[in-house]
Amino acid sequence: MTLTVLMNAGPWLSVPPPGYGGIENVVATLVPELRRLGVRVVLASVESSTLPVDERIAVFPDGQFPALQRPYNQVCGVSQAHLAHVVRALHSRDDIDLVHDHVEAVGLATLAAMGPDAPPVLHTLHWDLAKHPELYGNLDGGDRVRVNGVSASQLARAPRALREHSVGHVHLSTPLAVDADRRPAAPKGDHVVILGRINPGKGQDLGARLAREVGFPLVLAGPVGPYHRPADLAAAGDEARQNPDVRFFHDHVAPYVDGDLVRWVGTVAGQERDDLVASARASLFPLRWEEPGGTAVVESLSLGTPVVATARGCLPELIAPGRTGLLTTDEEELGDLVLAAGRLDADECRREAADRFTPARMAERYVELYDRVRQGATRSLQPA
Repeated sequence: MTLTVLMNAGPWLSVPPPGYGGIENVVATLVPELRRLGVRVVLASVESSTLPVDERIAVFPDGQFPALQRPYNQVCGVSQAHLAHVVRALHSRDDIDLVHDHVEAVGLATLAAMGPDAPPVLHTLHWDLAKHPELYGNLDGGDRVRVNGVSASQLARAPRALREHSVGHVHLSTPLAVDADRRPAAPKGDHVVILGRINPGKGQDLGARLAREVGFPLVLAGPVGPYHRPADLAAAGDEARQNPDVRFFHDHVAPYVDGDLVRWVGTVAGQERDDLVASARASLFPLRWEEPGGTAVVESLSLGTPVVATARGCLPELIAPGRTGLLTTDEEELGDLVLAAGRLDADECRREAADRFTPARMAERYVELYDRVRQGATRSLQPA
């Protein structure tokens, strides 16, 4: 029997996203492999999504990401409008075997509140589980709603009620890991890269300061709030400072950005991103939060670039110290580790990625979890 999954990617960005987009990139990586395994996928996203699927549903024409960090009373209806559309679809059809939800907080709350009127649900937790304590600490999805993490460390810090609904974790993957061990090594430059959205948890201010103090070239690649290019941010003017990530950049990162030793290049994607990371001496992750998933980490390994990072969140699960990266609990040591990263073997990084972080491995694991969730929901419907 063909399994039909409603993949709820949310209203914020198209799938695949035009550049930055963590959750949307995960969905874009997972869905083709699920379909290869015979899963029929109904994608709930925005109309501008171009990912090949069996069917689409959408309420917004384009991604709503620019609204994401506006005041709550201006943006609170976005996710709710999207989820209302999903709920109507679930009420009006009987061919959805499982919902795989990726929408933070409101996705889980809405689908759990549907009770027996909805199919079984697997909700993937992509974020910091210290948030939303009243929701996560009191979750009751019965046997129909289950969650999974993107790392063991993420789930270990989860509230008890959330852990009791967990069916395990699935590490993130990247298409770059496919045959990564067969690609020739890229010529290495002297630069170091920090890839990711610029915000306090990612620690770009620390990385920029260390680059200036130790003397290594650093490229910051990622958006600042909704602004993907330096010219876009410059044109936005003072009004942009209402966004907390923009304030963080101006107050704590920009003073170190000199356009020479430390550069901010904005969002990079596709071949531009691959070339930047593959030619780097190291990818730096000066984390100030417990990173749950680490997509940029597995991308770096796939491109043959070792990782230097604070040993927080999922990093110890993804990195083999001394083989594929260097970890520390002392953030001031990161600069010295960047200089030492050149002795690590790029081929070892690619072999590790090809073995552990391919989309096929992620999809096979998710199919296993779909079966567990559906079996648990079926048992709960059996007469006593």
